[in-house]
Amino acid sequence: MMDNMPPPAAAAEGGRRPTDVAAAGGAPNTPQGLSARNGYAAFPDPEVPLKPERRRFTKAYKLDILSQVDACSGIGHIGALLRREGLYSSYLGNWRLQRSQGLLDNSATKKRAAKTTKHQAARVSQLERENARLKDRLRQAELVLDIQKKASEILGIPLKTLDNEGGD
Repeated sequence: MMDNMPPPAAAAEGGRRPTDVAAAGGAPNTPQGLSARNGYAAFPDPEVPLKPERRRFTKAYKLDILSQVDACSGIGHIGALLRREGLYSSYLGNWRLQRSQGLLDNSATKKRAAKTTKHQAARVSQLERENARLKDRLRQAELVLDIQKKASEILGIPLKTLDNEGGD
């Protein structure tokens, strides 16, 4: 019976040992027997990412799940499928709607255009008005130039051109 008695040092601590201190005949006291000395972390990393990454499902995956749901015939089979895949039932409703609208077809792989906002629409209309105003001014300037050319031909006055302007 004396063989099972703990050594006097362990008895002095009241039966508790600090972490990573070996018991009388055993390994260090770490959770699940893992040691930080062996390269294993004693505890998982408690840090949580700031914003979780949103799951994205491919069109092929959505169509595959919808075909599996359509093949389910028994009570509770759809729920079991959703639990196994980690999906919500609302996904099925959205995906069925997308399938009925033809958005899950491979032919519907066109890129989405950016939505125009009220601010952008107002800016576009302002620029279109300015463009029309400038076109009118350009047309008037061209008419004035044509009149000047005809007047110089009638009066025999040579006009300065870009080629001979620098030679003055």
